[in-house]
Order: sequence, then structure tokens, then C-alpha cells
Amino acid sequence: MLVVVGLIVLLAAVIVGIVGVLSNAGPTHSLTENFSVFGYHVTGSTGTLFLFGIVVGAVALLGLSVLLAGARRTAYRGRDARRRLARSERETAFVKHDRDTLLEGQHVGANASGLTNPEGTTTPLPCSSVLGRWRGRHVPAKESS
Repeated sequence: MLVVVGLIVLLAAVIVGIVGVLSNAGPTHSLTENFSVFGYHVTGSTGTLFLFGIVVGAVALLGLSVLLAGARRTAYRGRDARRRLARSERETAFVKHDRDTLLEGQHVGANASGLTNPEGTTTPLPCSSVLGRWRGRHVPAKESS
């Protein structure tokens, strides 16, 4: 719906511009004083001046649209990067929690099974692969004797 409205407004602006240039042409609508813009001497009719104004406005509109498109793209990339960072932090926290739970369970199991060194200290069991179950290969922990 907005595209149709935009096209209608654009068509109306083009029609007004063409009518403005054509109705202000000829010797009766000549510029009273000549002036220069960036070294270019503007002479002719008020219709020519109006046409130059339309061209400058169109170039300005093009520049503004490119600027806004670039800002929108930059904002999208930043938002996407923040989403990926948050997801990575959640996954890291989950893996750390899972690892801590696994290590705590192994530590409790080692104390309960009575695996002690001759000095009376407990021997920690080797850690199984935490990522192994996500890969479909769970490697069980080996007990040391």
C-alpha cells in the first residue's frame, strides 16, 4: 500500500516539475540578473533555474537514501552481532555448568568409592568428554586403580 502511495506522490512531483519548467520558459520569463554557482554562470529563464533546482534536489535525495540504507545495514549487522554474542554466552554458560556438574559428580563418586592414595588423598577420576554427547559419541570416564 505504501509503495503505491509513494509512486503516486512521485508521479505528481514529476508532473509538477515538468509543468513548472515548461510554463516558465521563453523570453518573457528570463532571469533579471545573471549569477554563478561554483563558477558556472546561470543564464536563461526561470524555468531553467527551476530545472536546476529539481536536479539538485534529486541528487540530494539520492545521497540521503544511500546514507539511510548504509545506516540501516550497519544497524542490522550490529544487532545480528549482539544476538550471536548473547547466544554464544548462553551456550558457554550451559557448557560450563554441565562441566562443573559432571566434575562434581565424579568427585563425589571418587570419595564414595574410596579411591585413595597411600597418602590418604583421593585420586580424581579422568574427565569424560563433555562435548562427546553433542557429537553423538559419549566417552565414558575410565576409572584409575
